[in-house]
Amino acid sequence: MKTPAPRADDIYVEAISPATTPEPRGWGYLAGQRVLVIDDDADLLNLMREAFEEEGAIVSTAVDGLQGLRAFAAEPTDLIVTDIIMPTREGIETIIELKRLSPSVKILAISGGGRINGDDFLELAKSFGAEATLGKPFRLNDLIALAHAILSSPPSAPA
Repeated sequence: MKTPAPRADDIYVEAISPATTPEPRGWGYLAGQRVLVIDDDADLLNLMREAFEEEGAIVSTAVDGLQGLRAFAAEPTDLIVTDIIMPTREGIETIIELKRLSPSVKILAISGGGRINGDDFLELAKSFGAEATLGKPFRLNDLIALAHAILSSPPSAPA
C-alpha cells in the first residue's frame, strides 16, 4: 500500500521536515507529556507506547474508543493518538466525544482505512477536530515528530 503524498497545508509536512525537526527517538522530546494511545492492533499499540515512553512521555493505552474515553475521563492527557477503525467505539465517534468533553484536547488521528480509502476517514477526523492525521503504515519517528509538533503548537480556539 502506497502512502499518500502530504499536502502543503498539513502539519505532517512541517513535523517531519529534516530542516525543522531533528530525528527523534531517545532525545526526550515529550518529557512529562501525558499521551493516551487508542488502537485495537495490540502490536502497533505496544510499539507506539514504547516509542512515546522512549521520548519521556507518560503513556496510557486503550484498545477501543470506549476504553479511551474512560481513560481520558479518569486522567486527562495532553495528546490523544487514536485509530479510526476499531470495534466497540470507532475513532470518529471518539474524537467527537473527546472534543465535547474537552474542546482544547489535542488529537492525532491515525488510520490505514480498512477496506476503503483511509484518506477519507482522516479528512473526516480533521473535520471533527483532530489537529493532525497520519496514514498507516508510518515510521515511528514520524509519529513522534508529529506528536512533538502538535504539542509544541499553541492551543487552538474551541469551535
